[in-house]
Amino acid sequence: MKFTVVIPARYGSSRLPGKPLIDIAGKPMVVHVAERAKRSGATEVLVATDDRRIAEVVERHGHTAVLTRRSHATGTDRIAEVAARRRFPARHIVVNVQGDEPLIDPRLIARVAENLARHGDADIATVCTPISDVRDFRNPNIVKVVLDRDGYALYFSRAPVPYARDAFARGIKSLPRGLPAYRHLGIYAYRCAFLKRYTRLASAAIERYEALEQLRALAHGHRISVAVTGRASHAGVDTPHDLRRLRRAMRRK
Repeated sequence: MKFTVVIPARYGSSRLPGKPLIDIAGKPMVVHVAERAKRSGATEVLVATDDRRIAEVVERHGHTAVLTRRSHATGTDRIAEVAARRRFPARHIVVNVQGDEPLIDPRLIARVAENLARHGDADIATVCTPISDVRDFRNPNIVKVVLDRDGYALYFSRAPVPYARDAFARGIKSLPRGLPAYRHLGIYAYRCAFLKRYTRLASAAIERYEALEQLRALAHGHRISVAVTGRASHAGVDTPHDLRRLRRAMRRK
């Protein structure tokens, strides 16, 4: 199986400007991500960026950068531009790895690509992990996914879903045994034919209100295959607190 990893890396960030270039244990964050992506078995790893400073740093460390337009609304749109410019075949698989996850497990990257390769009726594949902590279940910054019996996504939400009506009647204090609560891990595999279609899909209300771009695909009837794993990826970096936590984790490693 052949697949390409594309790592979207914007310079702009409201809370951490220049985030991809932040030093983590002696290397820029995006370089750590690219190194781990190369260990996944990908045939090619590309950093898609809107900023020449990021491109120069990436290439100085021996990786490949692609300069893209700054006007993209989502990371998926940015990846679609890369796929079109590189003229990937329609059935070629591209994996979107977030540029702020320098501790991502290379095996997780390979697994999401394999998941899409096995499910010919899906346009997207992704991964989730069981939720056991009620605080995670209630946290709107942790995206939940509800699955059908065949492992396809029914819905993604920042809300606590599925909602156990009787158990939560007096408030969500603990998770009832057997509740199929899953945390979505923000890594995706796409077929290039779908990436081309995605850029032409109208935005959906559920996408805008939840601020979750994968809901656009569901709203238009596209299937998303979701693998369940017990090997959760390390959380990404969105705030200074996240950065301190990540640096502590890197020192331990």
